[in-house]
Amino acid sequence: MYQKPSNAFIGASWLTLGTGMTGFIIGLWRSTMQLNEKGYYFTVLMYGLFSVISLQKSVRDKLDNLPVTDIYYGLSWFSTILAVVLLTVGLWNAELMPSEKGFYAFAFLMSLFAAVAVQKNTRDIQAANKQEQLEQHP
Repeated sequence: MYQKPSNAFIGASWLTLGTGMTGFIIGLWRSTMQLNEKGYYFTVLMYGLFSVISLQKSVRDKLDNLPVTDIYYGLSWFSTILAVVLLTVGLWNAELMPSEKGFYAFAFLMSLFAAVAVQKNTRDIQAANKQEQLEQHP
């Protein structure tokens, strides 16, 4: 049985995702990094968001007994770990102040966590709506 998440949790998830992504991107926009460095961090953010959504979906599919190939499941985990490692290595070697490095790390992790929450909410809402339809029209 699926239960819809509360509107407060849905709103908080979207707000957190927007805040994390916006903060990260504004930080890049205003930074003195070269354009190729900005592109690297932006790409890592987008890759990280895609990978955690893919991971959440494949984990949830397995829990719901939906078919997920082992290669896709493994690639989802690998991609998520790789995105975090790429950001870590990039920040470790960047000529940024420690506070800037921390800002990018926290905005990145906040965005990834929020993307998982948004994906979960979306899936829960769809499942609850489908369940309601089945109960109304047996």
